[in-house]
Amino acid sequence: MMYRIISGRWKSKRISAPKNFEVRPTTDFAKEALFSIIENRFNFDLGSSAVLDLFAGIGSISLEFASRGCQNVTSVEMNQKHAAFINSTAAELDMSLQINVQRADVFDYLKKNRNRKLHEIIVADPPFETDEKKYKELIALVLNNVFLKENGIFILEHQSRMKLEHPNLLDTRKYGNVSFSFFKPNETETAEIQED
Repeated sequence: MMYRIISGRWKSKRISAPKNFEVRPTTDFAKEALFSIIENRFNFDLGSSAVLDLFAGIGSISLEFASRGCQNVTSVEMNQKHAAFINSTAAELDMSLQINVQRADVFDYLKKNRNRKLHEIIVADPPFETDEKKYKELIALVLNNVFLKENGIFILEHQSRMKLEHPNLLDTRKYGNVSFSFFKPNETETAEIQED
């Protein structure tokens, strides 16, 4: 079980996880395409962005953000071994201050942490066998509970054969059997904006 950090401080670094881990990290090809979209189309300055990585697995996406200079990555992963692996790998690569691993069920985490912290980027890569109803619940939990900043983006990874429809859906990009769907935040009420 291996993946590569594509760019940034640890460019081309190979990360190898124990063989008994049941994970499916995003392929290098899809990950490279995803980060190209994040940097070019959405123009995020990763150095000052807060990132929430849901279903973080063995940290492929979290470590990629940290390698690219993101100082504020929260990785949510339920599996104890996987969470420990992200922590130890982050420590090895001198990224412990950048990555905060939360061992939790993603749905519980989202319910408990409503309105606590805003992020520019939220990425979720649920297990491929997740059913459509759970995907819809996940999208609702993220978008309806103010996890995203106004200019933020929620990126959901899913099987290409699953077609998601949602008023906030901006675009879906397909890379083989994996697709990324991009959602914009809910519109905020004008009253809230005036209070700021």
